[in-house]
Amino acid sequence: MFSLQEIRSLNELELAVYNYVISNIEKVNHMSIRELSEVTHVSTTTILRFCKKMNTDGFTEFKFKLKMYKESQEQSFPTEDASHMIDFFKKINNDEFDSLLNQAAELIVNKNKVIFLGIGSSGALGKYGARFLSNVGKFAQHLDDPFYPVPDGYYDSSVTIVLSVFGETEETLKQVSRFKSMSSAIISITNYETCTLAKLSDLNIAYYMQFMKVKNEYNITSQVPVVYILEMIGRKVQRLLEQRKTK
Repeated sequence: MFSLQEIRSLNELELAVYNYVISNIEKVNHMSIRELSEVTHVSTTTILRFCKKMNTDGFTEFKFKLKMYKESQEQSFPTEDASHMIDFFKKINNDEFDSLLNQAAELIVNKNKVIFLGIGSSGALGKYGARFLSNVGKFAQHLDDPFYPVPDGYYDSSVTIVLSVFGETEETLKQVSRFKSMSSAIISITNYETCTLAKLSDLNIAYYMQFMKVKNEYNITSQVPVVYILEMIGRKVQRLLEQRKTK
C-alpha cells in the first residue's frame, strides 16, 4: 500500500502521520480523522493531504485501503516482523531505487578511497560494508570513532559512506561536515531522507523501516535493509570493476 515513491513525497508533518499509521494500523482503523489529528499533533488538513498522497480521495477511503492492506499482510505472513520486512522489499522493487544503488556504485568505483563511518550498531555495519566491498575488489576502511584524527590530504578523491538510522547524531554530523570541507563525496544510508545527514549528503539512500525502541532508549529498528543495500551496492561495484578490466 505504501510505495517508496509515495513515502518520499511526504513532508515532515505528513511523515509523522505515516509513522504513526504504520505502527498503529489496528488503532487507526477505528479512529476518526480528528482523533488521528490529536495523537499525531497535526491538523486534519495535513491528514487529508497525506491521504491524497497515498492515492486515496479522503480519510474514509484511506482507512478502507488500510484495512485491506492489514488483512492481506496477515494472510501472507506469519509474523508482524516478517510483514514489515516483506513490505520493505516491495517498496524498493522499482527502477528509482535501483538507480540510487547504481549512482552509489559509480561514485565508489570512481574514487580512490572508500571510508565507512558510523557509531554504535551503525559502526558495526560500517565494518561489514568495508569488508564486503574489499571482498569484491574495492578496498575500503571503516571508522567507528568520529574523533579519530586523519592527516590533511587523506580525503582527496575519497567517498565517505555514512550509516545512521536517525541521521541526527551530533558527532557524526560534525565529522561529515569536516569530510565535506576536505572534498570527500558523501553517501548516506538512513531511515528517512528528511534528516539532517541526508541533506548534507551528495547521495542519500533511505529505507523507511518502522522505527522501534525498547525502554524508551535503545533503538532496535531493523538493520536488515542496510545490509541488503550494502550488499547490492557491493555487487554493482563488482560488475563495474569487471567491466573496466575487459575494456
